[in-house]
Amino acid sequence: MCGVAGFTNFVINYKEEPEKWAGILDKMNQAQKHRGPDEEGAFLSEHCGLSHVRLSIIDLETGHQPMTRQVGNHRCTISYNGELYNMRQLRQELMSEGVVFSTTSDTEVILAGYMQHGREFVKRLNGIFAYAIWDERLKHLLLFRDRAGVKPLFYGKHLDTFLFSSEIKGILSYPGMQAVVGKEGLCEVFGLGPAKTYGKGVFKNIWEVLPGHVLEVGRSGIQSWPYWKLQSRPHEDSFERTVEKTEYLVTDAVKMQMLSDVPICTFLSGGVDSSLVTAICSEELRKQGRHLDTYSFDFYGNDVNFTANDFQPSQDRPWVDKMVEYAKTRHHYLECRNEELYEYLFEAVDARDLPCMADVESSMLYFCGKVAGHHKVTLTGECADEIFGGYPWFHKKECFEADCFPWSMDFTARTMLLKDEVLEELPLKEYAKAAYEASVAETPQLLGEPPEEKRRREISYLNLRWFMQTLLDRMDRTSMHTGLEARVPLADHRIIEYVWNVPWNMKCRGGVVKGLLRAAGEKHLPHEVLYRRKSPYPKTYDPAYESLLKTKIMEVLDNGNAPLCTLVDKKKVEAYMKCPSDYGRPFYGQLMAGPQLLAYLLQVNYWLEHYHISLSGTD
Repeated sequence: MCGVAGFTNFVINYKEEPEKWAGILDKMNQAQKHRGPDEEGAFLSEHCGLSHVRLSIIDLETGHQPMTRQVGNHRCTISYNGELYNMRQLRQELMSEGVVFSTTSDTEVILAGYMQHGREFVKRLNGIFAYAIWDERLKHLLLFRDRAGVKPLFYGKHLDTFLFSSEIKGILSYPGMQAVVGKEGLCEVFGLGPAKTYGKGVFKNIWEVLPGHVLEVGRSGIQSWPYWKLQSRPHEDSFERTVEKTEYLVTDAVKMQMLSDVPICTFLSGGVDSSLVTAICSEELRKQGRHLDTYSFDFYGNDVNFTANDFQPSQDRPWVDKMVEYAKTRHHYLECRNEELYEYLFEAVDARDLPCMADVESSMLYFCGKVAGHHKVTLTGECADEIFGGYPWFHKKECFEADCFPWSMDFTARTMLLKDEVLEELPLKEYAKAAYEASVAETPQLLGEPPEEKRRREISYLNLRWFMQTLLDRMDRTSMHTGLEARVPLADHRIIEYVWNVPWNMKCRGGVVKGLLRAAGEKHLPHEVLYRRKSPYPKTYDPAYESLLKTKIMEVLDNGNAPLCTLVDKKKVEAYMKCPSDYGRPFYGQLMAGPQLLAYLLQVNYWLEHYHISLSGTD
């Protein structure tokens, strides 16, 4: 896994000042060096520069990038971030067509496939990826992003120059590129955050390549086209056949994503999703006489401070213990203290380039750093809830029928601490409503479907496009910031495509949440783990952590020069902190309640300050 960046300009000849432009490519590389600490490289032609930092996972010796390939007078160069899980199959197919390879890397498979079949070759890839190809003959720069948006890819514009990078910080490192946030960006932060609208970069003049899309940049301008879209069609398989297919797809995805030239591990929470991935991995490794390393996460003092609620009914530790014994893994228990949780709030912003999921993200960053000390690759159980319908808003009547994002129904939390003049200036509720309605309107419909099933599709689509993307962003940035590659086999596009059309009475068979996935896991997991009630990613319930946040937010607001003071009303915050915290009433998702709101505001302040952001009144 790696980091990519670069630029193109059809007026400037970069070869006339190669040292200057090579220096800028190096600067873009250094901005995201954490994504690829093992190696770095750059490529410069007359009108294009590409850079690359590498985390070595496959073909450790000959996978240097950017990689150039020439066939006759056709010369192309690639900078690639990702893993291609069907690499061997595609390599054999291309070799049968006469293609000769000089490396064993998946990078060369993608580049050779493009040169053999053009941009349509991306449709044959099964993997997580974001890559750029400079086609010297066409004088085109092409950017490709995987179907689910697992790997990030941003682009920007500075005067006549087109810029791109795996992370926003790479674009902001380009000389003259300013960190400016206007009304729209602030609406993203306060009206939607920690989510953001897909395709947008929050900063002015920065956007994001959409998942499942190709962006083509040439002399005539920029064009974007989708190579993959969800399609709604009747589901014709019986329940038994549906379970059989789902079990095959999940098992095959996990096995494919075990591809690595370095040892792998898994994150294990004791929930059905991570347990299923772990069980399959462990089964495969035991066949090879090898053991699987697993990691679980918790917080110091949670054995005393934890309080069960609707969202978090039980602690993970007893269930992790059961799975470790069952799967015979070599397990590592990791815990995080309040001080670390607070300190990493700000490094999490550095990793995401945006305010993010507060301590839900800072703790993941901390844990990924610990895992990265021993492993370069991990498999996780992320995305099952979005795909198989595991969240409360798939089931609760008030969420299901809400005419808004079901994970942010309490919009008051987003506005109650802001200054009155800010609320007058920013149409937060209208902005969020418009974003919601635009996504609902995009939902692929099936003619003749009953209203309730139609709504199920809308809820599912919102989850795939918004909630899942936020968690994928969290997983990518926290892992790659520490030099760890996190894979998400349950987000394999084949699983997404198939389960999308499975009716709700099969997904939630007998009223059992994620009943289809549980039925598909019966060959792999003990019954008690398989049918454990969902409990999301852990968070701290230590009142001392909330006290720490209250102290820190007041220190910020007491400093009249802090950028947060221009947005947040100190008196409103003081009144809010006197009220008892309601951990069961989150303002985003299932985990971000009172303490996380304070932590989010601290992240906003750090972001504005550390990124030297200019707040522009107009967009």
